[in-house]
Amino acid sequence: MIVCSINHIAKSFGGNIIFEDLSFEVHEGNRVGLVGRNGCGKTTLLKLLANQETVDGGAIHWKKGLKIGYLAQIPDYKDLNVRDVLKTAFDQLVETETILQQLEVEMGQELTPNQLQRLMDQYGKLQDDFILNGGYEMDAQMDRVSHGLNIIELLDKPFSLLSGGEKTKVGLALSLLKKPGLLLLDEPTNHLDLMAIEWLGTFLKEYTGTIILISHDRYFLDEVVTKVLDMEDGEIELYHTNFSGFVKEKEERLLREFQEYQEQQRKIKKMKEAIKRLREWANRANPPSAALHKRATNMQRALDRMEKLDRPKVDVKKMAIDFEANDRSGKDVIKLEDVSKSFGSRTLIEKVNMLVQYKDRTAIVGENGTGKSTLLKMILGECESDQGTVKVGSNVKIGYLSQHVFHTISDERVIDVFRSEVTVNEGEARHILARFLFYGPAVFRKVNQLSGGERMRLRLAQLMYQDINLLILDEPTNHLDIDSCEVLEEALEQFNGTILAVSHDRYFLNKLFNKIYWLQHGTVYFFDGNYDWAKGKLSAVKVVQPIKAEIAVPKKVEKSQIAVASATVVEIEQQLEELESKIHLLKLRMETGVDLEMLQKQYTELERMEAEREYLYKQLDDVV
Repeated sequence: MIVCSINHIAKSFGGNIIFEDLSFEVHEGNRVGLVGRNGCGKTTLLKLLANQETVDGGAIHWKKGLKIGYLAQIPDYKDLNVRDVLKTAFDQLVETETILQQLEVEMGQELTPNQLQRLMDQYGKLQDDFILNGGYEMDAQMDRVSHGLNIIELLDKPFSLLSGGEKTKVGLALSLLKKPGLLLLDEPTNHLDLMAIEWLGTFLKEYTGTIILISHDRYFLDEVVTKVLDMEDGEIELYHTNFSGFVKEKEERLLREFQEYQEQQRKIKKMKEAIKRLREWANRANPPSAALHKRATNMQRALDRMEKLDRPKVDVKKMAIDFEANDRSGKDVIKLEDVSKSFGSRTLIEKVNMLVQYKDRTAIVGENGTGKSTLLKMILGECESDQGTVKVGSNVKIGYLSQHVFHTISDERVIDVFRSEVTVNEGEARHILARFLFYGPAVFRKVNQLSGGERMRLRLAQLMYQDINLLILDEPTNHLDIDSCEVLEEALEQFNGTILAVSHDRYFLNKLFNKIYWLQHGTVYFFDGNYDWAKGKLSAVKVVQPIKAEIAVPKKVEKSQIAVASATVVEIEQQLEELESKIHLLKLRMETGVDLEMLQKQYTELERMEAEREYLYKQLDDVV
């Protein structure tokens, strides 16, 4: 069944045509990846599909009653904490739950048999709907998504006090919990760490609705999508495969189209030569040959009627990056010995040791908030360690690429910002910036008007023309399109210096880095291999040992929680009923959980409650 149909749509802004005459269909259950270069109109198309903007021409038809989920501008929930914001995904169920509670109160009052029967019938129908729509699974679903996206610590915070990135993650969680028929996601992995990205990939693979997503994360696209929509030069092409299959098919298609174009050009050339010769022979004849002139005219008409093929754009304009270290550094580039750092009462990292040597390709990975950026700041000298030493080796010249590049710059022009770091005249600066896709008047744009990808390209242009032999990269692929990511990877492969990076791009990590420092709960684990190798070995390093519950009353259980021997049967049975309900709910949460640490805590809590239940049953036997 068709979920939405796009028919010859067009869209332009300020006289600039973004695209025109786009047509395609999205079928129910499709998981579609929308790819293309920065600025080609992907986000605009997503807004049109979400009915956030109107088309200038053509039409979009949606399936009747289709519920669309799109993470765009997040409403400011001023008076709600994050938990309450997430609960708005279940507004209908919460309303039903309130009605059920009201009916329970009414049924407890003195009523005639007819009145009671009427209320019971109403209650039974509502309860069936409540159960069918997952009413008793609301908390479990919220826990699953909150743990998966690593926002469990935000649940009790006021939504209005969150940062932009945190609000985006909460907005993503809200979109997932609403389970719309058509889920539209624009770069959903940008504010997530590696574990959250892997969880989201698994979640979306199991999603029963239709998904259209924009992403530059090639591994994520391969995991999730089953079809690819490729936007290029105002046109769109559908590929019935995952991202890797799309890359292969597109290369084959371009090669085939180029061969067809060349074959047609050879045919056209031969026809033109034949027409020219026929006319020369006709004019040489005495008298001039009308028959030859007619043949030439007929051939010219056939040539004019021929549908000319456009030359395929095999060589698309890309950035031209070439990093080079003129002077080599010493053997030991960065050395951390027993480094610890705390903020207030919280210990972020403890006794971390790290060694980065000349020409190493080293990456730091871990969940958000584990101290990756803090480590980079200590290496850059922007903050001090509480204990231990951070040493930067001899003749080390650092080039730093931040994920928050140029965020503090207000209204300076691109060319002026570039020349503030690179000493060249204006003509040379414009020539260099053109290599980074800033053409003509684009060099006079204000930096605060640039997209994240354009700011990243500007910073890369500065770094390429500086004297550096150590590149420190903080999420370098975050705002780049896939083509630009590939160009950057090729340049970094050829770099004859040292690279230290923080990244959540698994493709980038696997391709370039052979040493991984994995930060987890203040401890750092070192792996001599790429990301996939490190991930496989991490589970062997981190051995989980479940805490065995004692048969007797657990020490953690307060006396007030346990029924004393003198308690009545009714009191003990009431406590047992409440405890059974808690155990059932906890087991439901454990069934949907994926976070290893949280599962360990839940397992310990379950054993505690089961031991408490066993003790209560023993007390009940004694009383009886």
